[in-house]
Amino acid sequence: MNRYERLNALLALLAERGRVEVDDIADELAVSGATIRRDLDHLAEQQLLTRTRGGAVAHSVAYDLPLRYKTVRRAGEKLRIGRAAAQLVGRGSVVGLNGGTTATEVARALVTSAEVGGAGGDGVITVVTNALNIANELAVRPQVKLVVTGGVARPQSYELVSPLANKIVGGLSLDVTFLGVDAIDPDAGAAAHHEGEAEINRVLAERARQVVVVADSSKIGARAFASICEIGRVHVLVTDTDADADEVRRFRERGVEVHQV
Repeated sequence: MNRYERLNALLALLAERGRVEVDDIADELAVSGATIRRDLDHLAEQQLLTRTRGGAVAHSVAYDLPLRYKTVRRAGEKLRIGRAAAQLVGRGSVVGLNGGTTATEVARALVTSAEVGGAGGDGVITVVTNALNIANELAVRPQVKLVVTGGVARPQSYELVSPLANKIVGGLSLDVTFLGVDAIDPDAGAAAHHEGEAEINRVLAERARQVVVVADSSKIGARAFASICEIGRVHVLVTDTDADADEVRRFRERGVEVHQV
């Protein structure tokens, strides 16, 4: 396990448990106590946790981790989800994309898909996004007409939020919106940790003829602070094969088409 992976593991354990002790985590991750102490000090400097004598406790921001720390979590599943979701897009489509690691994999898969990747000329598809990292990757792709919403950037997710972003998206019509979410539940619907992100995601969903939620199995059946939309607004859920079978059945009973990859 390299340092990048170790930092991800530490943050995930802290978010799950609320508190960690150096000796316990050192044994669990098979590294020295000195290494764990240095890692905890590094994360404390970035205000991602609060150091205690012998360990650390969760900082409030630990539940909304910066994108750079989420990238390697369930990376294989997110890659497969992105590729499967991209197959739902045809030439000429207007696609909405929010931010997050799974939505980023959708964007990458879109530009290499059979329908889009090998096509010549400009504007084979149109992508509307509020995610700066996705916009950065797509801006150099001649087959993509790129529309960026504007707004105020959140450093945790690289997403643009604010009434300005909502107003721009509110004036557009989308064929399909791909939503990366922090949680999706058959009863509670789709949700995000941050209310500003939830609001722009809600507008992206409202302006689309089809809403596709892309979420790995850790998000299935979970709850988050701010609602994006009710489950009746979600047409398709693309997730991985580890998703709980009972939860998948409940989604299908509510009319959601579920793809497991």
